[in-house]
Formats: sequence, structure tokens, C-alpha cells
Amino acid sequence: MIQTKPIVRLLAALLFCAVGTFFAAAQADHSDYWERADNERQPPEQVMDALGFKPGMVIGEVGAGRGRYTVHLAARVGPTGKVYAEDINNGSLDYLRDRLKRAGISNTEVILGEVDDPLFPKESLDAVIMVLTYHHLARPIDLLRNLIPALKPGAIVAVLDPDAKKDPGMPESEYTSKSKIQQEARRAGFELVRTEDFLPKDNLFILRVKSIPS
Repeated sequence: MIQTKPIVRLLAALLFCAVGTFFAAAQADHSDYWERADNERQPPEQVMDALGFKPGMVIGEVGAGRGRYTVHLAARVGPTGKVYAEDINNGSLDYLRDRLKRAGISNTEVILGEVDDPLFPKESLDAVIMVLTYHHLARPIDLLRNLIPALKPGAIVAVLDPDAKKDPGMPESEYTSKSKIQQEARRAGFELVRTEDFLPKDNLFILRVKSIPS
């Protein structure tokens, strides 16, 4: 007599694993799709060229998330450079740590920051970059101020954010205007030294320390 219950349980287990694998693959494909789409919109190589990022530089990334830009920054600065990839979402950073390990990237340090402070090492950075991050900051002026101790003399802070005029219909909370970045940068002790507008839907604001805020 054939025992049907063990067979049914086995089939159910196999089906459960298959469904789980399918959804995991679908989620990965979904994530990869959006990453590719965002990189087409904001090509990392073009952005890094515009900012003058070179091998050997030390770069801090605020809001690194799952590492869409991190892996490109790490490749650009090379083994003689370093990337500090910061975020306040530990779940995203867990993914990033695993991503770096799988890719064999060893010149990147992951940092769990605070809402108003990325906690970068003092006097360590040639540049800081924020990609689709600035408009999410809860305390942007405080965060900019807390970047200053980590910057080397002459270092830049680059903000890549959507432009409402280039992408009509975008909610105000999803972009950063030139006037807003100028005002908040000035209050934090920075000045806007250059704006790059070559991207179809975004602007690249380049800041530099003007004076230490009192």
C-alpha cells in the first residue's frame, strides 16, 4: 500500500520552495530593473567625470542605500582610493555589505549614520556625493554642517537631485531647487560654486566650504 501523506508533504515542500524561489527571483529582477533605469537616467560614469572623481580619491557617499552608485564609486577610485558608504537604514546596509562581498569590493567601508550626521572620519574626504538623497534629509542644514570636519581642504560636496522644471508634475517633496540648495548651503557654511545641468531630469549642485559656521 502506497503511503500518500509523505508524498503529499514532499510535493507541498517542493512547491513551497519553488514559489519562494520564484518570488525571490522576481524581486531581484524588479530591483535590477529599477537600478538599470536609474543609472540610465543618471549615468554614474558621466556624473563622476563631471565631478572629477579619479583613482586614489577618498569619497563619502551619503544615502548609499543598496549601493547603486557605491559600486561605481569604488571602481573609479580603485585600490588606492576608498569609499565610505553611509546610510541610516540598516536593512539597506546589510544588503550593501553582502553586495560588496559578492563583488569582491574591498575598498569600501559601510557606515550606519545618524539623521543629522553621516559620521565620516575627520579630515578624510576629498569629496562627498548624495544621489537622490538630499530631498529626503530631515535636517539638511545640520547634516551639511556635520560634514565639514570630515572634509579635506578644497573638498567638494555634490548633490544630485531631480529638477521640477525638467520633470513637470513631480511633487515638491521629491526635488531640490537651486534656490533651496543655495539658501541651506549658505546657512551651513557652504557656497554653491557650480551647477551642472547636462542630465535630462536632474541637476548636479557642487558645494564647497565657505566658512566655518558659528
